[in-house]
Amino acid sequence: MAASASAADLSPTEPASGSGLDQERFDQRFEPERNWSLIIGGGARYKPEYEGSEDFEISPIPFVQFTYGDWLEINPGGATVTALQRNGFSLAGKVGYESGRDAGDHDRLRGLGDIDLAATVGVRAAYEWGPVELYAEVDQTIGGSESLIGTFGVGYSAPVTEKLILGAKAEAIVANDKHMEAYFGIDSEQSAASGLPEYETKAGLKRVNISASAAYLLTDNWLVRGQAGLGILTGDAADSPIVQEKLQPSVSLGIGYKF
Repeated sequence: MAASASAADLSPTEPASGSGLDQERFDQRFEPERNWSLIIGGGARYKPEYEGSEDFEISPIPFVQFTYGDWLEINPGGATVTALQRNGFSLAGKVGYESGRDAGDHDRLRGLGDIDLAATVGVRAAYEWGPVELYAEVDQTIGGSESLIGTFGVGYSAPVTEKLILGAKAEAIVANDKHMEAYFGIDSEQSAASGLPEYETKAGLKRVNISASAAYLLTDNWLVRGQAGLGILTGDAADSPIVQEKLQPSVSLGIGYKF
């Protein structure tokens, strides 16, 4: 899924909820009296060429993450402003982008047309109970696919040692009919141009994601983070002629410097 992408894993295409670098825990080790932090880094991600592809590509991951206090975070996926925090509950507003899709990304997509890059706006509600976080997000794409996407998940993050933090996450993604039609549907014109059969889609659950991550402090400033994940396409998305493989694994590795 292009949208919502998870910012969390040092990747602008997988925005995910939370920083993924467990920012709060790192801040406790680096000048805890300071109310801002900046991490700059990069890495690479091995992932399907498009959502549903059986072929893979390696993509570079430039990364910049800035936080101010406990209310503002800016990363490659966009910006999040937390308006309310009380007794473990938080409510935030988000702005970001949906990267879209190019018909030239893969032979399977030829004749289907491009899906334009577009801005997204959304809200996020979360509840933290110790190392466990329950969250729900809703994002609306402005232009492009005009997607409305909901993400519901649970995450876990805890230190194993003073330098090593492990995390895990599971989430379900639902999408409106416009998103499903844009990414998985095939109309008569697209069918004639691509040779794929016509296919109609409806709103519903389109994907389940599970992932595990590890972040390690190499020095007081340098850190390295890796993540492995598996996306499972479901429903109308999984049955689309565009989809070659329902299981969508990915692996990423990045290194960052904290100022």
